[in-house]
Amino acid sequence: MKRFLYILALLPLMTIAQTAQEEIYDNINVAGSNYLAYRTPTWKLTLTPKGYEPYYLSHYARHGSRWLCGSGEYARPVEKLQKAKQYGKLTNEGLEVLRLLEKIQATSTMRCGDLTTVGERQHHGIGKRLAQNFPEIFKTKNTQIDARSTVVRRCILSMIAECEELAAANPNAVFHNDTSDSLQYYLNQPATPKMQRLQQKLNKVENEWYQKLLKPERLMEYLFNDQQFVSDSLGSRKSLMYQIFNVARSIQGHDYTDNDLWYVFTKEEIFDLWKWDNISWYCSYGAAIENPEAPFSQYNLLENFLLSADTIVNKANYHGATMRFGHEVCVLPLACLMELGEAAAKVSTTDFGSLHEVFRNYNIFPMASNVQLVFYRPTKGKDGDILVKALLNEKEVSIANLPTDRYPYYKWNDVRKYWRNKLDNYRKE
Repeated sequence: MKRFLYILALLPLMTIAQTAQEEIYDNINVAGSNYLAYRTPTWKLTLTPKGYEPYYLSHYARHGSRWLCGSGEYARPVEKLQKAKQYGKLTNEGLEVLRLLEKIQATSTMRCGDLTTVGERQHHGIGKRLAQNFPEIFKTKNTQIDARSTVVRRCILSMIAECEELAAANPNAVFHNDTSDSLQYYLNQPATPKMQRLQQKLNKVENEWYQKLLKPERLMEYLFNDQQFVSDSLGSRKSLMYQIFNVARSIQGHDYTDNDLWYVFTKEEIFDLWKWDNISWYCSYGAAIENPEAPFSQYNLLENFLLSADTIVNKANYHGATMRFGHEVCVLPLACLMELGEAAAKVSTTDFGSLHEVFRNYNIFPMASNVQLVFYRPTKGKDGDILVKALLNEKEVSIANLPTDRYPYYKWNDVRKYWRNKLDNYRKE
């Protein structure tokens, strides 16, 4: 019996040229999951349907690459290796790893959680491509751009970077920028109590895969010359392995290139570390069958998409955008709630060994990840339905369970009705 609940509209997108293992072996950085530096799109977008014009864009974007959020993320592996060094328990290789970790830690002083220059450039690139891809929206005189951000600095700066590009492309654009605690309820909606309870239930599943997939023995022998000392004095080997992995994957978000730490792991170890990370994110924020509440953590955000569109889509002669800036813990469940591409895959915890075949977190919420809805209306003098297409990280994706005879375009009334019913039915529960 099939345990994966494949969705018919999703099937064409499941034919992926490479396996997750092949993708990671070809480019280790994708194993960084939510630390993957945003990749500049190389694909072309579908041409605008004949007789239509794009006129409105609604989006939610995660901030760009950043430093690790907490100083302890840098400090913990450094402190453990420094302790081993004090007692002469580091190998020559371990001494070099400690040197690199200390060097990386030094760059983070007073910067934890801040946007990096790499992250700033990511949003400049997105803003520039928005203007290039949809000039009818962003290069029209007096186009209206409403941009809002969470109160977190890296999100505000990401918003500024995109808006700078849009202003450069169109000096006549009219901007409204805002950031406020009053916007947090939809820009960074907290987990509901029910969602937290379900997440706790899945903690056991996460821990089982953590124990199964993390194999630190080779790395510990590479770093330390006394394994008994590691057991007696440094705590969990798996924890230390993951702490070093966490620093290693974050380096791609910086301009310095001489601090690479990937080399301390084998490709097999990196793949297994990523597989656990993929499972962990899916348990907490994905569309796991045992956690149906997770996508609805972004109820307020999808509601805002719908309400904003309701006030705009039928306005005559309107051109503009609603732009929102926040975090990956919103992008992932939002994409699941909207059922975009592979984010719509519903998998049981009993099948997590094959989760990576249908769900790869790096495709959904890298640094600067974004969901874009582009609206199209008939050109002047023409009749027809308002159309919409969805882009996830600037790539056209399906909206599962919704038929269309002109993919990637959908009738907005169909999309609105489907999402509206999802929210209304959830509210009745």
